Amino acid sequence: QFDLFRIIKFGVVGSLGMVVDFGLTYVCKETLRINKYLANAIGFTAAVVFNYVLNRYWTFQSNGYVPVQLARFFLVALVGLGLNTGIVYLLALRRVNFYLSKAIAVALVFFWNYSANAFFTFAR
Repeated sequence: QFDLFRIIKFGVVGSLGMVVDFGLTYVCKETLRINKYLANAIGFTAAVVFNYVLNRYWTFQSNGYVPVQLARFFLVALVGLGLNTGIVYLLALRRVNFYLSKAIAVALVFFWNYSANAFFTFAR
């Protein structure tokens, strides 16, 4: 079922998650002097957990079993990360600007993430 308000809420949560990801990555790398790849992994993981909690309670108002939902949410996020990277790579082969490629990838993967979470992670 198409629910524009839910899609907007999902986008708001994703935007806030991006702030968590970048903010925590920055603190870990610049303040705590953690290796940049580990800092990136910490930021990504924290953002996924943050997004899961907000999407569970605000976007989808779900009461499903948390361990199963969280595992599904992580799986969807990892597939989304792979799709994002693949799209950026393919566009780079066509000499598309990196940041334009990333913006296109984010827009396309948003629909994957929303659909997979609506019909798999938080399905009722």
